[in-house]
Amino acid sequence: MGRIKTKVIKRMSEELFERHREEFKDNFDENKKLVEQFADIPSKKMRNIIAGYITRLVKTKKDIIV
Repeated sequence: MGRIKTKVIKRMSEELFERHREEFKDNFDENKKLVEQFADIPSKKMRNIIAGYITRLVKTKKDIIV
């Protein structure tokens, strides 16, 4: 079993992903920098969790499209 993401994390991640779908890649480190640019996240831990969830969204969306 993995860690459970809160509604705040999921909501922020999905909003960022919908707005900037083309910029996000399936690389966590690149997404971490992009999240910092696009949103004002209060803590480093929260930024990393959001970037990780966005990376997961990108990978699953890419599998669905292909």
